[in-house]
Amino acid sequence: MANRNHSQRITGGPLTVDPQQLLDDGYIILRKVIPPDQLEPLRNTFETMVDRQRETWARERGAGDPPGGVWETGQQPRLIFDTLIEDDTASAAEFCLHENTMGVSRRIMHSRLASVIGMMFMCSPVRDHGPAPWHRDIHPIDQAPLSGLEFDLVNNAPGYVQWNIPLYDDHVLWVIPRSHGRVNTDEENRSLKENPRQPLPGGFQVQLSAGDGVVYTNTILHWGSNYSTKLRRTIHLGYRSFGGPIFPYVNRFYRDLCFTRHLAPEAQHQFDQFKNAYDAETDVITSIYRAMLDRDDQAFMDGLVTLHPGEKGRLVCCILLSKIIYKLRFQTNPVREHYGGDISHDEDLAPRFTVEELDTLWQRFTALDASIQSENEQYVPGFQSGPMTYNFNDMPKEFDVEDFIASWR
Repeated sequence: MANRNHSQRITGGPLTVDPQQLLDDGYIILRKVIPPDQLEPLRNTFETMVDRQRETWARERGAGDPPGGVWETGQQPRLIFDTLIEDDTASAAEFCLHENTMGVSRRIMHSRLASVIGMMFMCSPVRDHGPAPWHRDIHPIDQAPLSGLEFDLVNNAPGYVQWNIPLYDDHVLWVIPRSHGRVNTDEENRSLKENPRQPLPGGFQVQLSAGDGVVYTNTILHWGSNYSTKLRRTIHLGYRSFGGPIFPYVNRFYRDLCFTRHLAPEAQHQFDQFKNAYDAETDVITSIYRAMLDRDDQAFMDGLVTLHPGEKGRLVCCILLSKIIYKLRFQTNPVREHYGGDISHDEDLAPRFTVEELDTLWQRFTALDASIQSENEQYVPGFQSGPMTYNFNDMPKEFDVEDFIASWR
C-alpha cells in the first residue's frame, strides 16, 4: 500500500450541478472544482509528473529532434498521467475520483458509475504555435453519424463527458453553445473550409480561474484558441458511464491498472468496481453477438435493452456494436490509422469467438453498415476525420432496429 502524506488528498463537499444545463448548452462551467487550500499541493504534484515526463521525452527523442524532444516540438505538450503515478503523485489520480469531478460526471450522465478513462495534462509549449482548428472530437468511421450521437445524448443522457480544470488561469478553450445538438450551419462550414483556425460566429470564450472547471460533451464544436508560451497547466479528464441510459460511444477502459497499487485502499476499490462493471458489460456484448449468430432476435433485444436501457437511440448502439466487430475482424482501416481508439472490448472479446464466427458476425452487420455510407466519398469540416464514404451527419432515414434484426434473422 502507498506510504505517503495523505494530507495532500483532495477533500471538500460536492458542487451543485444541474445536468439539464449540459443537455441544453453542451457544457457547464463550475467554480472552485479544486478547493482553494488544496490548489498549491496539486500544482506541486503535477509539476513532479511534468519533470518525469520531460526526462522521458528527452530520452526518447528522435534523430534531429531538439534535446527536449516532444516538450520542445509539441504545440500543446500533453501528459498521459496515469503512466506517471507513483506514491508521491497518487493524489493526482485520486482527484479524478473526487465528488467534484467523478461525482459531478456521474450525476450528469445519470449513471450508476462514472469511470475515469482519460487522465491527461495539457501544458504550454516552449514557443508560440497559435490557434488549433475548430473541431468536434468525433470520427464517424468508428463511432456513428453525428446526428445519431446527438439524438442519443439529448433524448437520454451523455455517456461520455470531458473536463478542463486549470491549475492556473486558462482562457484557451472556446465553444459554440448548443452546437452539440445540431450539425454545422452553412455559415460554419464556409468559415471552417476557408480557415478552421479563426473565430466562428457565436463562439464563447470559456474563462476559467485556477481551480475552476468546465465539463462538456465532446460533440460540441470547440477550439483551442491560442497555444502560446503563457504558462498553462490544465488537467484534461474523460469519464464514461456504466449503468446509464446509453452505451457510450467512448466505451474503452484501462488495459493496465498497475498504477492503482500506489493509491489509497478506497481508491483501489473504486477502480475494482469500474473493472467489474466493464467485465459485466463485455459479457452483455458477448450475449448480443451470440444471439446474432444464433439468429435469436429475442435474446438480441434482451441484450440490447440491457446495454442501452434508453428506448430512443438504440440504433446508435447497434452501429457502435458493428464498429467493435469491424475492429475485431479487420483490426484497422486504411482511412483512419488509429481505428477504434475509443474501443477496448475487442481485446477482451477476441478469445471468445473464432475467425469464422467473426466473419459471420460481420456479414450480419453489412446491411446496417451500408445504411450509414454513401457511394461517393464525402467530407464535412469540423470533425477529426478526413474524406470518407461514411456519413458524417446523417443517420439512415428508413432503417431502424427492427430492420436491422430483419436483415440477419
